[in-house]
Amino acid sequence: MKSQIEEKRIMMLHGSSDLYGASKIFLLTAEILSNNGVSVLVILSEDGPLADELKKLGIRVELVRLGIIRRKYFNINGLFNRLKVTFEAYKTLGALAEKEKITHVYSNTAAVWVGALLSRMKGYFHIWHLHEIIAQPKFFAVWMGKLVQYNSHKVIVVSEAVKKHWGRHVSANKLHLVYNGIDYNPYLCKSVNLREELNIPKEAMIIGMIGRVNSWKGQEYFLEISEELNKKFLNLYFLLVGDAFPGEEHLFEGLEQRILENKFRDRIFNLGFRKDISHVLATMDIFILPSTLPDPFPTVILEAMAAKKPVVATAQGGALEMIDHGETGYHIPLNEAPEAAVIIGELINNKGQINKVGEEARKSVIENFSLSKYGQKILSIFS
Repeated sequence: MKSQIEEKRIMMLHGSSDLYGASKIFLLTAEILSNNGVSVLVILSEDGPLADELKKLGIRVELVRLGIIRRKYFNINGLFNRLKVTFEAYKTLGALAEKEKITHVYSNTAAVWVGALLSRMKGYFHIWHLHEIIAQPKFFAVWMGKLVQYNSHKVIVVSEAVKKHWGRHVSANKLHLVYNGIDYNPYLCKSVNLREELNIPKEAMIIGMIGRVNSWKGQEYFLEISEELNKKFLNLYFLLVGDAFPGEEHLFEGLEQRILENKFRDRIFNLGFRKDISHVLATMDIFILPSTLPDPFPTVILEAMAAKKPVVATAQGGALEMIDHGETGYHIPLNEAPEAAVIIGELINNKGQINKVGEEARKSVIENFSLSKYGQKILSIFS
């Protein structure tokens, strides 16, 4: 397989330079390919932490505005803007691909369209890595499905939920299920430095969530659950970690305002973006991901499980495949904070169960979502 892989010259496209879920998987994929002799050229829309990590690995990075599609562009002016930027990106990438003798184009996330255009017009082999479930608006979901079907040779999907969604529009023989994998070693740390930094008492229990601030990730629901739990328990503290996309900082500001209005605001810390996620997770006792829309396959759940934390997530999307209810974590209902608080409250009252579920969670990551398994599947797809 390695000799076949080494013949490839791959242009990898990704729309952001953060270090959240999809970006972490992009970094991992680029590293696997590069380590197996593939010539990798990464194109990002912006500079940032992801670009820095890629450069540390010796992977070449070029910055080109790729015309990334986000909901804020769903208007006449926004769409014209995206068309203009995408066309400019197409011309730049076309010249670069020809110069570098590119054979394959890899597009990460459904927000990156220019790779489809480039491959269609120039005849490159196109692999699209889809992390999303796009249900609304319906016309856009159908159009996006057609775009993927007719402009990709292989489509990587991150969960059965994502596969089922795109399978309505994309041929089954194009779809390849590859669960995200992680290197669990960084999450074996036992650091409690963050507890000391925030001056949280040793005997207090810390419940937290990590995720980009947006309308559906569940930060508002997390706060509702925290209110319910604080009515029943005296010594709880809550951590929120994550910032908003550039241009959507108002969402983070709105979250800050909601916390200020919370009766228990002195027990809630909104930390924004943090690089030291392994230390943040080591500080938590329970991890919650209360997404209000189906989260396709949130890598942060794997990270929390690797850190031996019981994960509590809404019963939808990839969480149903990642968590065995009662064994490696728990599913909670959507937008039912009192009921969710009952489930979490049973855990709070049983520290032995917290430890037991955490141990089983780590075993599950090692057995089912390892770095080696992910690497094997990625290499087979690219070969």
